[in-house]
Amino acid sequence: MQNSRDEVSHRAGWRWSSPLHYVDTPDFRCNYDYCRDCHDFARSRNRCVTGAIYNYSAQLSTYKNSKFTDQYNLTEALLFLSHFVGDIHQPLHCGFLGDEGGNTIILHWYRRKSNLHHVWDTLIIETALKKYNMDLSMMIEDIRTSILEDWPSDVPAWESCGVNQTVCPNWYAAESISLACKFVYKNASPGSTLGDDYFFTRMPHVRKRLAQGGVRLAATLNRIFIGGYSLLYHLPDDIFPECSSNTICDRENQSAC
Repeated sequence: MQNSRDEVSHRAGWRWSSPLHYVDTPDFRCNYDYCRDCHDFARSRNRCVTGAIYNYSAQLSTYKNSKFTDQYNLTEALLFLSHFVGDIHQPLHCGFLGDEGGNTIILHWYRRKSNLHHVWDTLIIETALKKYNMDLSMMIEDIRTSILEDWPSDVPAWESCGVNQTVCPNWYAAESISLACKFVYKNASPGSTLGDDYFFTRMPHVRKRLAQGGVRLAATLNRIFIGGYSLLYHLPDDIFPECSSNTICDRENQSAC
């Protein structure tokens, strides 16, 4: 679990959404599995960030179906989907259960006391913004340029999803926990001080995850609203990966099992 939450999840009427911002994975396993990992504190299945992405993608896919007009708030669904696609690309939103996705790893970011989760949620980007004179629009434009000039051959793979699938959050989560093990947790033990070495070696991964999240959100919305992959599930029963009692492996990401 993570203690670091967006403001809305602290409000009384929205606390139900708190588990939807992350998915915890077993300590040091460095892999992700939907059926094993996607649940809340009460072990209610499908209540995690990957489940939320499936759910809100499916809700949005009903926008032409009058049967669901009064059942779903599609503006809310769009806002949640956009937010959660961002969350799942932050590696510690798929971090270890034992340290609550880095929230209990207390350390210093330069001279500032913080925790590892907050470093990746906020402080790395705040530090990077100094290069752009604290102008976020300049940073966004730089990442957009990198998508067009540095990663054009990668973009088709980022955009792609399985046959007849609108969104592939399991793959995004598997990428995140792999990155967390290789780069995020490394040299970031409790009580340590993270400075230039950590920042300059991790920032390229942060930029790439921001780029991937943006490309994938755009591709998902295109599949929903422009066509090619019309979900129109019989909501809400069959929008999530199937889980059986004799397997913990999900259908989308067998390689992580």
